[in-house]
Amino acid sequence: MKVKPLFLDEEQVRHHLRMVDLIPAMEKALIDFSAGKVTQPVRSVIKVEVAAATGFLGLMPALTPNGLGLKAVTFYPSNAERGIPTHMATIFLVDPETGTPLAIMDGRLITEMRTAAVSSAATKLLAPPDAKVLAILGSGVQARSHVEALQLVRKFEEIRVWSPTREHAQRFAKEIGATAMSDDGAVRGADVIVTVTNSKTPVLKGAWLKPGCHVNAIGACRPDWRELDDDSMRNVVFVDSREGALKESGDVILSGAKIYAELGEALAGKVPARANETTIFKSLGMAVEDIAAAMLVYRESISGARPSAD
Repeated sequence: MKVKPLFLDEEQVRHHLRMVDLIPAMEKALIDFSAGKVTQPVRSVIKVEVAAATGFLGLMPALTPNGLGLKAVTFYPSNAERGIPTHMATIFLVDPETGTPLAIMDGRLITEMRTAAVSSAATKLLAPPDAKVLAILGSGVQARSHVEALQLVRKFEEIRVWSPTREHAQRFAKEIGATAMSDDGAVRGADVIVTVTNSKTPVLKGAWLKPGCHVNAIGACRPDWRELDDDSMRNVVFVDSREGALKESGDVILSGAKIYAELGEALAGKVPARANETTIFKSLGMAVEDIAAAMLVYRESISGARPSAD
């Protein structure tokens, strides 16, 4: 008998997905990817230019030890001015043994949460164990998600916020109990820095970085866009995928930075983490992460019960 695939909207995804479960799932996904256990082509991207806006459509398939599926994601920076999400996505899961469709689910929240969960995995491994000061450059959806996720792996006593739009920074800072500051003021002395902007030119200068700090670089997802300057990229650079970074990351490509390792290699202990040095994690996002997160949602949705928080 043919089984109908599940259809899950964003609220149903939210009900079944928790950050505390997602972080270890992302660690495993990254380790599997760097160990060669994942079949995943580099994201295919189509540029869309219409009268009102410029956007991108990305297609991200993967076969993983955890499942098989595809994410279709759109990125329209101008949506921020329209009051709608800049990123929207749909994830399609299939049974790897038969090709039978299992689920179609909204992927916007999954993209938001798994990105922050991956940064948390990087921060857990690479940031100073006694990190106390967090700086967030950006004030959108990813900024909020990162504040939630990073506090699960480090106990911050101070959070600083900067955004290109001062009003947005002040509103976000008030919302999370942080302090809105200048860009250099937010970064200087910070132990962990997150760049989550739509900027096409550097917003972070290496001269501002405290020795031994850790940076999660999330924006600048195109080969000609940057968030970090050359000085920043001269530090110890980790990526989620070498192949992906050399094709998509303007921060890596335009600086000529040397990639030290994939994060999955360090998580697996195959290379030293070098956590006592200044580290950069350049995150682009991968399909293996989306499939792992979507499988958490799918399994919970068919189990009929959520696991306890213990």
